Amino acid sequence: MSGPDVSLTISVVICVYTEDRWEDILAAVSSVRAQSRPARETLLVVDHNEALRDRLSREYEESREVRVLANAGPRGLSAGRNTGIAASRGEVIAFLDDDAVAERDWLRHLTEGYADPRVMAVGGRTEPVWASGRRPAWFPEEFDWVVGCTYRGLPPGRVRVRNVLGGNASFRREAFEAAGGFATGIGRDGDKRPLGCEETELCIRLTRARPDAVLLIDDRAVIHHRVPGVREHFGYFRTRTWAEGLSKALVARSVGADKGLESERRYATRVLPAGVARGLRDAVLARPGGAGRAGAIVAGVLTAAGGYLVGTVRARRGGTAFSVAPVEGGARG
Repeated sequence: MSGPDVSLTISVVICVYTEDRWEDILAAVSSVRAQSRPARETLLVVDHNEALRDRLSREYEESREVRVLANAGPRGLSAGRNTGIAASRGEVIAFLDDDAVAERDWLRHLTEGYADPRVMAVGGRTEPVWASGRRPAWFPEEFDWVVGCTYRGLPPGRVRVRNVLGGNASFRREAFEAAGGFATGIGRDGDKRPLGCEETELCIRLTRARPDAVLLIDDRAVIHHRVPGVREHFGYFRTRTWAEGLSKALVARSVGADKGLESERRYATRVLPAGVARGLRDAVLARPGGAGRAGAIVAGVLTAAGGYLVGTVRARRGGTAFSVAPVEGGARG
C-alpha cells in the first residue's frame, strides 16, 4: 500500500451558518488542527450570517492557519463550498461538516489515496453520534444517509465508488478545474431544505469530464457526526427521504437516469430487501426494534419514490433547476 504524498498540500473547508452550533464549530476546527497529517489551512465559510462571521473572526484573529470567509454566492451549502474552493490554496480540498469531528488520522488516510495520479476524489466513513446516546431502535442502518452518515450497504475498505459523500470528502483541485464546482439550487440551505445529492451530481459530472478519473472511499478516514434529537424522530426521516427523492430527480434529469440512479438500483434491489428480512427476523426473535426497522425501510423507499416522481414532474415542467459555474481563484502549492 502506498503512503501519503507528504508534499501534497491540503485545505480543509468547513461551511457554517448558525451560532447555535458554536461549540460544534470550535470542536470541528480543533479536530482539524490536531491532525497527524497537518492541513495547510482551515477555511470557515459563513453562510450569510454577519454576527457569526464577526464572532468567528474574533475567535481566530490570531490564528495563521484558520481563515474566516463570507459565502460569496447565494445562500446554501453548495455556494459556500464553492467559495471555500475558490479561496483555498491547497492542491487537495477536503470538506468537513460543521457538526462533526475528525479522528486524528483522517487527513492522512484521505491523502494516501492520491498516491495514484488518476484519483480525483477520496471520501471517508462518517459515524453517527446520537443526541440520545444511542441509535433509536427503529432506525435502520441502511438509512444512515438520512442523518448524513455512512450507511449499511457501502463496501468496506478502500474501494472505488461512483460518488463520495459530501460531509467527509476531498477532491484534487484539478477535479474542479475539469468539472466546475458544486451545483447551486440542489443542496442544503441551512435547516430549511433537507435536500442533498450535490456531491453525487458533481462526481458524475467529473467522471464525464475526466473518464479516466478514479473516485475512492477509504473507511479508515473517520469522522463522528452529531445527530440532533429532532433527527432521531420518524417525522424527520420521512421529510428527508422525500427530499432525497426530489434531489435524485434533479440529478437524473441533469446526467441521465442511467448514471443518476446506477448505485441506487443495487441499493434498492439488494441492500434494502436484505434489511427488511433482517428486521423481520429480529421481530420473530423478539429483538427490540426489528419490526420498526423493517417498516421504516419500506416507508423510506415509498417516500423517496414519491419524492422522485414529484421531482421528475417538476423538472420536466421547468419548476426546479440548478446551475453550475466554474470555480475561479485558488493558488496551487
